[in-house]
Amino acid sequence: MFLEPGVHMAAGPLSVSSNASTNNDGILIGDKVYSEVFLTIDNSLIPEERLSPTPSMLDGLDLSTETDLRILGCELIQSAGILLRLPQVAMGTGQVLFHRFFYSKSFVKHSFEIVAMACINLASKIEEAPRRIRDVINVFHHLRQIRGKNDQLHLPKPG
Repeated sequence: MFLEPGVHMAAGPLSVSSNASTNNDGILIGDKVYSEVFLTIDNSLIPEERLSPTPSMLDGLDLSTETDLRILGCELIQSAGILLRLPQVAMGTGQVLFHRFFYSKSFVKHSFEIVAMACINLASKIEEAPRRIRDVINVFHHLRQIRGKNDQLHLPKPG
């Protein structure tokens, strides 16, 4: 969920950095006060103006390549989730986290494989089907090895 001014974060035990202060109404970070969660359909969807151009497009990535990377990332999350024996809802949550991340950050500056790994790890915790980080890393390493072998099979033979 993107927190916008006027959208509040849950109150509770807070860790406050030196540039943030607290008061009875919530926590002041910069010039915004965050105190509780108001989740409605209006603030749970990504605003239209954030959908295009994406940060990746601003960094020079064309729409076709970005779409391919999004599809590849979701397929990677799905494959990893199957190998980790996660429920489908956890895989779907990971895919949503993946898409939302890349509407804020660029594919040019962040590895989609690392982000996919983080998303599946976080999603497993969110959906109460936690997996050890070691297991997640091992599964992604295994998938990368398989993908590398498949790429070698499709290369033209010299001579």
